Amino acid sequence: MPIRNALDALTLRPTVFLRSAWPWRSLAYLSGGALLGFATVIAVISLVLVGAVLSVLVIGLTAYVATALSGIAVARIERRRMRLVDLDALTDPHRPVPRSGIRAWLGLRLREQATWRELGYAMMSAGLLCWMDSLVVGAVVWVPAATLGAPFYMYDEQLGYRILMAAAGIPLTVVLAWPVTAWAGARAAMARAILAPRTQDSDAKLIEVTRSRARLVDAFEVERRRIERDLHDGAQQRLVALTMKLGLARLELPPGSPAESPLVAAHDLAKQALTDLRELIRGVHPKVLTDRGLAAAAGEAASASPLPVDLDFSLPGRLPPAVEVTAYFVIVEALTNVAKHSGASRVWITGEVEQDSLSVVVRDDGRGGADPAAGSGLVGLADRVAVVDGTVVLSSPAGGPTVVRAEIPLSRGDPLVGLDDHSHRRGHDAGGDTRDPAVSGQPGSASMVSSPGAARSAGPEEWS
Repeated sequence: MPIRNALDALTLRPTVFLRSAWPWRSLAYLSGGALLGFATVIAVISLVLVGAVLSVLVIGLTAYVATALSGIAVARIERRRMRLVDLDALTDPHRPVPRSGIRAWLGLRLREQATWRELGYAMMSAGLLCWMDSLVVGAVVWVPAATLGAPFYMYDEQLGYRILMAAAGIPLTVVLAWPVTAWAGARAAMARAILAPRTQDSDAKLIEVTRSRARLVDAFEVERRRIERDLHDGAQQRLVALTMKLGLARLELPPGSPAESPLVAAHDLAKQALTDLRELIRGVHPKVLTDRGLAAAAGEAASASPLPVDLDFSLPGRLPPAVEVTAYFVIVEALTNVAKHSGASRVWITGEVEQDSLSVVVRDDGRGGADPAAGSGLVGLADRVAVVDGTVVLSSPAGGPTVVRAEIPLSRGDPLVGLDDHSHRRGHDAGGDTRDPAVSGQPGSASMVSSPGAARSAGPEEWS
């Protein structure tokens, strides 16, 4: 097993341990700890005295604030020093400052629990640990000096006694390697226990990262809507006008005119460009989603699918915008994957609100075997759902069926809009059964769950 710290080094065979660098690294660590502790004592006393002298002035408060923040500097130095006796780096528990400026930095640092833990460690280092380090280092220096140097300063003793003292000093000096290394390892373990990031520190960072990601998604969604509005109200209207003018010009041409053929071609190209633009607008952000909600937008997406799609939506009203947008793109991405990869002949989509969350299930009767790692877009889809604290579960055994289930929690701050029951059941094909069949799993189902820190398997009971 590789040796990662000083305490692990104590388990080595004596000959291996004595030949290693761990005793010397431990001695250097303790010597630095003694110096750091005494420097901290001097700095803290100086700051407190300055604050007391200047307390009648506002600037005296600066010294007290600097005293409270002195632990940050001590802890930063300690994390670097610990690499002497512990090869596993100790991460910084502090969060990045969201804004520039000394006031933002001070406000954030004074609110963090890590700052006060570091101040406590600095006080313990200055009041206790540095003295113990000094005793250990002093013993390491004094024992060899007192024994090995006996022949040079004990002139009043017999030569044989002085040689015996020097000979005894050799094993004593060698034995000191173990207590020095043990104390250095124990001291570093105490420092790690105090200075290591806590769960609440990680949670705070995770919350900030999640909020930042949600803000980016919201900004992206706002930009999508702006692009959709500009295309709908600008370029699309001009293409419509161009198409109409070309159509009127065709009516004004006399029969057999040489300009008729190029004008007809231009008219057809304008109509095709208008169709393509409408498809582009629908992909950017469908207007029907904003105007009529998720069920209507899903119906429009289903009508554009090359496969027959059965819809079964039972919603109590309009949902929060973020939920509707996320669910819509889950449906669109799933329909795209079915059309490209599944070889299915039919698709069933259901949507309903269950226990304060929207459940969207997309099922097809294709060949199955979908793999998120194969670049089918499922990973990106799961990441998008994770932004709103939702999960995506995939069940796709070989031979089918493939089922994608998205669970999106409804924000407590965004109540449902409208009081009507927006139930929506349609079959997008030339006819046939529009009922949603029972969604059942198969043995050997694979699962994909995307939520921060979540992972589980999708069993057959999840699709019943």
